Amino acid sequence: MPVIAQEEGSKDILMMAWMNKDALLATLRLGEAVYWTRSRQKLWHKGEESGHTQKVKEIRLDCDGDTIVLLVEQKDGIACHTGEHSCFFQRWDCAKSAWVDESKGHQ
Repeated sequence: MPVIAQEEGSKDILMMAWMNKDALLATLRLGEAVYWTRSRQKLWHKGEESGHTQKVKEIRLDCDGDTIVLLVEQKDGIACHTGEHSCFFQRWDCAKSAWVDESKGHQ
């Protein structure tokens, strides 16, 4: 099922990923976000390589029971594999009819 990681303090949306039952159980056991990577078909403990782990503070389920929101404490403030705080750093500019890259490298 889809999972949204949201920073507990700022309420910023950090990323979207996927979970299966095993990922959810691992998340509950570890207290840190564990996702299911569809491309590699395996569990992915967020930050296991980068160190940018996500400490889970709260778990919410939507009204249909098909989407999870994790309220997390993001270690070092970096959630995206690009080094950005959030994976959602591209914004649609209606006036320009174009995507605007608001990443640190483009400011």
